[in-house]
Amino acid sequence: MINAISALLHPRRFVKKKWVQSFGDYESKIKHGLVPRPNYGYCLYNAAKLAVKLGYKKISAVEFGVAGGNGLLNFEYHAEQISSILPIEIEVYGFDTGEGLPEPIDYRDLPYHWQRGFYKMDVAALQSKLKRSKLILGNVSDTVGGFFEKNTPAPIGAISFDLDFYSSTKSALAILQGMHAFLLPRIFCYFDDTIGCDLELYNDFTGQRLAIHEFNGENEDIKLGSPYYLPHSGHTGLWLDQIWIAHLFKHPQYNTFISEQVQQLPLQ
Repeated sequence: MINAISALLHPRRFVKKKWVQSFGDYESKIKHGLVPRPNYGYCLYNAAKLAVKLGYKKISAVEFGVAGGNGLLNFEYHAEQISSILPIEIEVYGFDTGEGLPEPIDYRDLPYHWQRGFYKMDVAALQSKLKRSKLILGNVSDTVGGFFEKNTPAPIGAISFDLDFYSSTKSALAILQGMHAFLLPRIFCYFDDTIGCDLELYNDFTGQRLAIHEFNGENEDIKLGSPYYLPHSGHTGLWLDQIWIAHLFKHPQYNTFISEQVQQLPLQ
C-alpha cells in the first residue's frame, strides 16, 4: 500500500528506486534504503564514512540484544560490503544474556509487554554462523563495565540498542561514557523499542525513551539527539524515527572539519 501511494505521489522517485533495487550497487542501495535492515546499513555506512574522513582505519559496530542472531549477522553483511568499498575494517560485537530477557525491575521495563525468558539464544547455533562477530554474554549491567579493557575494540561508530527494557538500555548507554580512544566523536545509534504500536504504547516515561531522556539529563558532554533531516531524506519506514546520534562534545575530534573545503557562492 505504501509503495503504491509513493508511486502515485512521486513517480520519478519510485521508478529510480525500482531501477536501483534491480541494478544498483551496494552504495546506491544504501542511499535509497534498499538493503536488508536499512537501519543497520544506514548507521554502519555513515559511521564508516565519518571514520574515513577522520583518518581511522578500523571501527566497531555493537548490537545490544542479539536474541536469535539475525541482527548480528546483518551487521556482518553490512560490514563486509562497506569494507569492500571504503578503506576501513569493521569489528562487530554482540551483547546478550544468552538466556533471554531477565525479570523486569518494575513498570519502567513494561512488564505488560515483556516477560522473563523472551528471545533466548541458541548460542552454539549462532556461533557456528558468525564470521567476524564476538559475543559478549551476561547481564549487560555486568559486561559493559569491563568491555573496553577486556576487548580493546576499534572505535565504536554504530550501535543498535534492542534490549527492550528501560533498565537494560540504561545500563547499555554507559558504553557511550567510555574513553574517547574507543569511540567516534559522533556515533550512529538505532533504538528498536521507541515507536511500537497501540499495544506497546511507548512513551517518554518508560522503556527506552525514558532511558534516553535520563541519559541526556545526566551527561553534560554527551547527548543523544535525532538527525532531523532523516525523515525528509526520501527514505520510508519507521526506522527513520528510531535513529539517534550520540554527540561526544569533548571528544578530541568532535570539531575536526569534515565538510567540503570550498563553499563560496558566486554572485549571480
